[in-house]
Amino acid sequence: MAYWLFKSEPNAWSWDNQVAKGDAGEEWDGVRNYQARNNMRAMKIGDRGFFYHSLKEKSVVGVVEVVEEARQDSTTDDPRWDCVVIKALHPVKTPVSLDMVKADPRLSEMALVKTSRLSVQPVGDVEWGIICELAGIAAD
Repeated sequence: MAYWLFKSEPNAWSWDNQVAKGDAGEEWDGVRNYQARNNMRAMKIGDRGFFYHSLKEKSVVGVVEVVEEARQDSTTDDPRWDCVVIKALHPVKTPVSLDMVKADPRLSEMALVKTSRLSVQPVGDVEWGIICELAGIAAD
């Protein structure tokens, strides 16, 4: 299993919106960055991800699971753009802010720190465990 981080502006698509989609999940559409798209193309069903509220909150707020692998993004006819479908699994007990991530030297190489603008990014196994620890949840 691989781990990822999905960034969303909460006023456009929030954790509550994701939860409301239930087990069917929702397309992670509208991504127009090649690196983020390639990350989605690498995802497999069952991979886990952090749901991250960007803008003012800048925090990990939940855990999601990939339920459909990369396919054509339904918001465009341009064949270059793919998306995956993710479903909400559970919220975190304690939101993990970007400031908390940056303050932890064990996370200094995390993509969230190094390439913070990337909307879909990989999370290493050790990073996953550390973020889960900070969030007060099991690293499942």
